Amino acid sequence: MSDLTASVLETKNGFHVDGYEKISYDFTFLDGVFDTKNRQLAECYHKWGRVLAVTDMNVYNMYGKQIEKYFEHYNLELKVHKTKIGEKAKTIPTFLSIVDSMTEFGIYRKEPVLVVGGGLVTDVAGFACAAYRRNTNFIRVPTTVIGLIDASVSIKVAVNYGNYKNRLGAYHAPMHTFLDFTFLRSLPKAQIRNGFAELIKISSCSHLPTFDLLDKYCEQLIDTGFGRTDGASDEVRDAADKINREGIHEMLKLETPNLHEIGLDRVIAYGHTWSPLHELVPETPLRHGHAISIDMAYSATLANSRKLLSDEEHRRILTLFSRAGLSMDHHQFDEDILNKGTQAILKTRDGKLRAAVPNPLGSCTFLNDVDHTELSAALRRHKQIMKGYPRNGEGLEAFVDASDTGYTDNNQAEVEALEAAAEEAGNLNGSMDGTNVVHGGHVMNGHVNGVNGHVNGLNGHVIEEKLANGSTRGLTNGLTNGVNGFTNGAKA
Repeated sequence: MSDLTASVLETKNGFHVDGYEKISYDFTFLDGVFDTKNRQLAECYHKWGRVLAVTDMNVYNMYGKQIEKYFEHYNLELKVHKTKIGEKAKTIPTFLSIVDSMTEFGIYRKEPVLVVGGGLVTDVAGFACAAYRRNTNFIRVPTTVIGLIDASVSIKVAVNYGNYKNRLGAYHAPMHTFLDFTFLRSLPKAQIRNGFAELIKISSCSHLPTFDLLDKYCEQLIDTGFGRTDGASDEVRDAADKINREGIHEMLKLETPNLHEIGLDRVIAYGHTWSPLHELVPETPLRHGHAISIDMAYSATLANSRKLLSDEEHRRILTLFSRAGLSMDHHQFDEDILNKGTQAILKTRDGKLRAAVPNPLGSCTFLNDVDHTELSAALRRHKQIMKGYPRNGEGLEAFVDASDTGYTDNNQAEVEALEAAAEEAGNLNGSMDGTNVVHGGHVMNGHVNGVNGHVNGLNGHVIEEKLANGSTRGLTNGLTNGVNGFTNGAKA
């Protein structure tokens, strides 16, 4: 929620405006958010008498009945938009499908959409709320470690575009975030590991006591869903609760003075210098936690090469990544990708690298004076070091699968049909030169906006584009983005 106050002053040649926006939102730790004994969430919707919920198919299949029973208990009408959101479907078409549900529901401007799911779901649905009437409220219930620890803290919402993560987005705060760690009981171990990386990120650069706890309980935390599974000891549960609370608190302390990223030297950007590009380079994308772990591990080697991080601290960080089964390297993270990632992030960070690195462990510094020669030398050294670790530093279950995407590949016939339809349909804004060119299995700048030869279509419906002269251009052919039971993703 936000409030805006402003002053308008007359100047010699016009006016000067000073605007100050107050942003306020709440976090509530609540195990069993959909337990009918806990009325806190329902009270947020009492005024409206109804709820539009956006969630992914995995969450709905596991918790849908419980969610329906909860709102029925409080006499709240519920409509659920179910989607399949993975990195390859974190796109404008998925965003538009949510917008369509908001329109069909007749959402009021201040009526909050309920978003239940991992960070990918909260990102896309949050962006839909930011764009809908320019500002529609929403409430978050994250269900993964990344969602609970990382995505829930920020007010950033976005979709991917082309080969770049979160290229289109906004800053849009939710009204409220409910943090229910009992969701971790049913979360696959690969997803627990995925989120573990975010805790290494914040602790290694800003909170050494949390890093010490991660180091002490690493395997137990991953095996027990942060102490939430049956049989987990009280000791591990208590350690997990302390880690989660301290991690979220530290992230909030770092984020809240800079919610709109006006300052670009950001401690929590450790691991996010080269990963935004590299994450989507493999044909099957890396899980986010593994992508940032590769970035963090390489950055630690770079810091060690500069004597900013001692040999002991360097080994300690790398060993923790390895024990957690997180990636520290990937064969496609090479000098070419390193250079492309550097050029891309320089644009994002206004011409400076601003690479966050631990210095020493538990604190952070930013590197700007690193040239291509030094970066490449550090990468070669890093890959040599990785030969001493299991799997040459590659992680366990490092790539996205149905547990976090609901994503399946089509056969070749379906691929060809999708590509033909995509070529005919063109792009959302019409073809700039009257042609529809397909490159490597994706239409450049079009509504088929996949990456690495994968196709994401548009809802399987006819979409009409309103033109300036009042006529319409139809986008047809039944392309799909995993919504309404269709298939998302085609290997090109």
